[in-house]
Amino acid sequence: MKKKTSYGLKIISVNRKASFNYFFESVYEAGIALKGSEIKSIRTGKVNISEAYGIERYGEIFLMNSHIPLYKNASSTNHNPTDDRKLLLNKNEINKLIGKINREGFTLIPTKIYFKRGKAKVEIAVAKGKKQYDKRQSKKTKDWQRDRARYVRKTS
Repeated sequence: MKKKTSYGLKIISVNRKASFNYFFESVYEAGIALKGSEIKSIRTGKVNISEAYGIERYGEIFLMNSHIPLYKNASSTNHNPTDDRKLLLNKNEINKLIGKINREGFTLIPTKIYFKRGKAKVEIAVAKGKKQYDKRQSKKTKDWQRDRARYVRKTS
């Protein structure tokens, strides 16, 4: 039997490259406006958000370049896999996000898609891109933490 978390979270897709390529300033949870065939396709777990990003258009936030594959059992009412998808946020959150992404160098990056109490949610982060030397430094610290943990484990 599959063990569920205490909040009923079922993680569908995680953007692993996001934490390597960006510094996260703040993280928000948003709903996604989806069609029927999109939600059925998400439930199969084949979503790709590695190249996705968020933009502001007409005072609303949209998720661009996310790939939700076609649902094979849908009839002619199937969706476009790379459509823009509206993110459902409060007006205050939208205004905060618009203010943050209008600053230089900040963007919206989806970090994961999951189900929370049966509703599809996306976790988006306000992020700033890392330079090459930042990536090397974060890799060094990660490797050092791993080696240190191995050393402590061996000596104990």
